Amino acid sequence: MAAAPPSYCFVAFPPRAKDGLVVFGKNSARPRDEVQEVVYFSAADHEQESKVECTYISVDQVPRTHAIMISRPAWLWGAEMGANEHGVCIANEAVNTREPAAEIEALLGMDLVRLGLERGETAKEALDVIVSLLEEHGQGGNYYEDANSCHSFQSAYLIVDRDEAWVLETVGKYWAAEKVTEGVRCICNRLSLTTKMDAEHPELRSYAQSQGWWTGEGEFNFSEVFSPVEDHLDCGAGKDSLEKQEESITVQTMMNTLRDKASGVCIDSESFLTTASGVSVLPQNRSAPCIHYFTGTPDPSRSIFKPFIFVDDVKLVPKTQSPCFGDDDPAKKEPRFQEKPDRRHELYKAHEWARAILESDQEQGRKLRSTMLELEKQGLEAMEEILTSSGPLDPAEVGDLFYDCVDTEIKFFK
Repeated sequence: MAAAPPSYCFVAFPPRAKDGLVVFGKNSARPRDEVQEVVYFSAADHEQESKVECTYISVDQVPRTHAIMISRPAWLWGAEMGANEHGVCIANEAVNTREPAAEIEALLGMDLVRLGLERGETAKEALDVIVSLLEEHGQGGNYYEDANSCHSFQSAYLIVDRDEAWVLETVGKYWAAEKVTEGVRCICNRLSLTTKMDAEHPELRSYAQSQGWWTGEGEFNFSEVFSPVEDHLDCGAGKDSLEKQEESITVQTMMNTLRDKASGVCIDSESFLTTASGVSVLPQNRSAPCIHYFTGTPDPSRSIFKPFIFVDDVKLVPKTQSPCFGDDDPAKKEPRFQEKPDRRHELYKAHEWARAILESDQEQGRKLRSTMLELEKQGLEAMEEILTSSGPLDPAEVGDLFYDCVDTEIKFFK
């Protein structure tokens, strides 16, 4: 498999972001043929001493897990990105570091995204969850559904709530984190932390010294110490695409940025594609709901962002869920990945037709894209009304919001 192109996630805080909103966005650059599903899990209580089975290993369960909405490669347990009922959003990036990632099966970075969402009520709580699990279980295992070779990576995370964000970068069990409360921040598949670290593993610096990567003198620069000697990945153009916005950043700005192929934020190469995208709007005013948009389909420039709001009675959406193969799933049986089952869900299949039209027929493709964007615009306008309304949110009105949007999209494609 060719080397992966950069995959981006962003956050913008007021006043750069408009109207007292924190805006979060993520593109998931993954192998072209991989299906990503969007799945809701309600809050749940768990029996004492029970376990939770992650992608490769099981870990101790906690007494209660929060409700989450995640976008994930359909073969694994964790998530590329997602949100929980408390307004915490997390995305991760695979990163290469001076220390090669372990090929042993441990926790994937994507497992830690989901575990952080299930267990953290704030961004800082989610960070603490992730680093404690990292210390206990380590990270490692194949990031791709690929029997031919193991692609194992270290991980970086963007963890966001209504008040702050944390950039967390890891090397094995060692880590450092920076708190962000203003401006625009972007992370991609290379280390970005330098000398400003607001939290770190207690043995981080002594470990760097023991490996001969730092003398112990002068300022400690995390990315200089831990980046591989040959690190040619360029994230600059994608980073600039949002940071150079002169206007206030809105949810539409974030979506436009994720759709930008010229900057390299939106990936469409021979081996890799932006297989799913997500945008979240987190009002700093706690009386307003957080709104999360997911595509559930590849290539955001040819996809519709559909809104979701956490309420007590969320209607499940089977049409964005891939088939379940249970214990017969080739990702669960060892040796793993001996075959690739058809993981396409109903929305994905319907969207394949649309992508084919957009690629092959200019006139019909223009009309189709125009109608897709009109559908999305209607959803954005309805969500704008909710955010600016002075009255309380009616849960009955939004419990089937994502379900209805997906249903409308599929009917439209047919």
